[in-house]
This record gives sequence, structure tokens and C-alpha cells, in this order.
Amino acid sequence: MHTIRQFCLLLSFLTLSLNTFSIKSQKREFRGTWVHTVGQGKFAKMSTQEMKKYFTNLLDGFQKDGINVVLFQIRPEADAWYASPFEPWSRYITGVQGQNPGWDPLEFMVKECHKRNMDIHAWLNPYRVRTSPKNALSPNHIYFKHKDWFVNYGNFIWFDPGNPACKEFIKVVVKDIVKRYDIDAIHMDDYFYPYPIVESQFDDSKTWQTYGLDKGFTNKGDWRRENVNGLIRELHDVIHQTKPWVEFGVSPFGIYRNKRNDPNGSMTNGLSNYDDLFADIIHWLKMGWVDYNIPQLYWEIGHRVADYEILLDWWSQNSYNIPLYIGQDVLRTIKPDSLKRNQLRRKMSMVIDNAQVTGNCFWPGYELERNAGGVADSLRRVYHKYPALHPANNSFDKTPPKTVRNLLYLKNKSNILHLSWDAPFSKLEMDKAAYFVVYRFNSLGDVDLEDPSKIVSVTRETGYDIPKNSEPHMLYVVTAFDRCHNESRGEFIEVPE
Repeated sequence: MHTIRQFCLLLSFLTLSLNTFSIKSQKREFRGTWVHTVGQGKFAKMSTQEMKKYFTNLLDGFQKDGINVVLFQIRPEADAWYASPFEPWSRYITGVQGQNPGWDPLEFMVKECHKRNMDIHAWLNPYRVRTSPKNALSPNHIYFKHKDWFVNYGNFIWFDPGNPACKEFIKVVVKDIVKRYDIDAIHMDDYFYPYPIVESQFDDSKTWQTYGLDKGFTNKGDWRRENVNGLIRELHDVIHQTKPWVEFGVSPFGIYRNKRNDPNGSMTNGLSNYDDLFADIIHWLKMGWVDYNIPQLYWEIGHRVADYEILLDWWSQNSYNIPLYIGQDVLRTIKPDSLKRNQLRRKMSMVIDNAQVTGNCFWPGYELERNAGGVADSLRRVYHKYPALHPANNSFDKTPPKTVRNLLYLKNKSNILHLSWDAPFSKLEMDKAAYFVVYRFNSLGDVDLEDPSKIVSVTRETGYDIPKNSEPHMLYVVTAFDRCHNESRGEFIEVPE
């Protein structure tokens, strides 16, 4: 009983704090969440309609949470959550790798995300093939056609990054996805060379001899990093050559290098991208080979090995003008620290106060779904109280679309006031309007398009129903956004009734 009373008091305190705490809302903010499919056996137990309903409900919840980007894992083990001509259907859809589910989950998710005006980033793991010996590979898996491409490592099977044929195959897979699906980005996480297994060696000796030593490399680590560099560089080119507006982003492990190994590293003491995963993220940023970076800062503020605050500061000082968002671990954030405090407020405030950072990505989306520790409530009431538009911070298109045309209001058949407009005309895909934003103000003197509290609709339709309880004589402003999230000038209309 004493424990229950303490819990109730803590809950009351947290609720009071939540209702009294406020932050400056951002009009432009990346608000993402990862939806992983690897290891998710629940989907194989669902029928097609049940799975579609599940994803629809999941996205509805994300929309209420203020999420504007969904990073959906479509290639967890060199298999596919889409109709791939190169790789088998994922085991995590039906329970059997290679079994056709009779529908295309990626196509469905693209449509449903865009219906809610969320961007969808197709998340794939480039090199991972199998996570457990229990996971039987489909007879038509590429593994059985080219066994010399792969390395067995612990319970894993991995593409050998040192084999040029593997790189070419992965490029073909990615180009196919970009070409056939209306995705907004290709996304990769922290799995490049595999995480080290104690007393086990990743046996790439054959390719090291052929493509490393014979090509003049003297350090195996440098050769491995160059293998991954080549993949990243060429994928970036392939993606933008196929569809210039599709971004290429990464979410690396949270430590690039420790200061003990590199004077420019962070004051941390853990595994690192550069030394252990052979992923030279900073080089990619310097060269402009990725369009955004989401380091996984999954530790707590004050963590003795990898302090969140130290790493946030380090990455912000090493962004190299590439958009920087922060990967947040939901459970490790909402779990009370040594002072019995939830760290969400402190972490979110640090991000908002950091000029180099323009948003967050929450791991995993399933914890938002179940509102772990009240995280979804906090996002809805405080941090994502108002809509946020995706940052227009790319380097390849900064030209906004033209202004919307023929903005007018009328009463529809149901006697509801309705705004309508026409999209600006353009023959060029990059200049076409992808979606529209409707703002509402009391008068011309109140117009401030940087105030997100004035946004009443973000829509891909060319119309907006004005609520019946709206005040009369309001001024509405409609703007158009292109695929790269550049905003047009506003078109104004006063609605007198």
C-alpha cells in the first residue's frame, strides 16, 4: 500500500509538471520514429486485413503524437517487405521467408503515411543476412547463388563488404526501391561491419588478400572503412540520380571515436563506429555523402561511459552542415534517474536549445504506441502540441514552388464553409507542390507564418473545411510545399461569415 501511495504521488507530480511546463514550439522540426520489423513475430500471426488495420492504427497514433517522419524497416535480413525482384519476401510478414503475402506492405505504408502527410523513409540494413541459425533462408535467396559473397560470423550471416560484387548487388536493390516506390528517403542504421563478438573473428581474409593487400592497403581497418565509404558514396549518387528529391540518411551508433583513440573524439569510453564498426561517419559528413545524420544517443544524461549531454554537444560541433537530428531511446529516457526524475524534459530542452539540431527520432515506435511512461502524452500536450513541418535543410534544392492559384471559399452541399485552391503549375517534379499548409489569423496585422500555433491544416488535398465553431471574419493563408519542404509565398483570403 505504501508503494502504491508513493506511485500515485509521483504520478500526480509528473502530471502537474507536464501541465505547467511549456516550451517554445518549433515550426520546422524533424519528428521521427523507427518502426522495426526484424524479430517481430507478431505480424506472422495476423491476416492481411489485421495487419493493415494494425498499421493504420499505429500511424493514426503517431499522427496524434505529432510524428512527421516514419522510418519503416523494409529489408531486415536481405529480404523484403515489398515486392522485390531480387530478394525473397521477409519471414517477418508470414513466418516463412519467401512466402508471398499477397499484398505489398511498403506500397501500403507509403500511401498511408502520405495520406497523413508523414514522410516515409525506407529503412534497410545493407549487409545483414541472417540473425539466427533458426531462421532458414529461402531457397531462392541470393546466398545460395553466391556463397562466396558471404561471411558466417557467430550466429550471423553477413555480406562481405570487401567483395565488390556485394556492393554492386546492394546498389541494384536500393535503386529498384527508389525507382518503384514513392518514398522520401533511404535510411540506414548502425549495422555496417557487424558488432564485435568476443573471441571471434570476422573472416574476410580472402577478400583482404585480393582487394586489400593486393591493392596496396597495409592496414586492414583502413581497408574495411574504405569498403563502407565506397558503398555510401555510390549509394548517394545512385539515389539522387534516380530521384533527386529522395534523401539518403544514416543513424550511426552514438560514439564516433573515444578521445583515448583520437584527440578529436568524445569524452566517452565505449565501442565506436570508426574503430569497431568500420563506419567513418565524419568522413561521410565532410564529403556530403549523406543528407542527414541521426546519431543514436541512447544513453542517459550522466551515464558514466557515454553521457548523453557530452555526446549531444560533440555531434553538434561535428555536424559539418549536414542536418542533425537526435536518436532518443524512449525507455532509457522515461526511466527515472538517480534523482527519481524522468529525463524527457531535460533531453528535449537540450535539443531545442541547440542551434545545430533540428529534431528528434524516437526508438522504437512501439513504445510510443503503448505510451510507455506517458511519453506519448508528453509529446501531445507539450513537445508536439502544435504541428511541425519537416525542415527544408537540404543542400540540393532550396527553390520554393509558386503560389497556390484560385484561392476562394464557398459553402458545400452540407452547408459547410470550404476553402479551395489549385496547385501551382510546374512541369518539373522538383517544383511541383507536394502538400499545402493552411494558417488562420484574426487580421492581416496578426500574420506570422513562423507561428506553428496558427496552422490549422497540413494536407495533400486542395481544400479545407472550416469548422462550424470557427470565429467569423478570419484571415486564412495557404502556402504550397514541394517535395524538399520548401514553402511558397502565402495566398491570403478573408472569410467574413
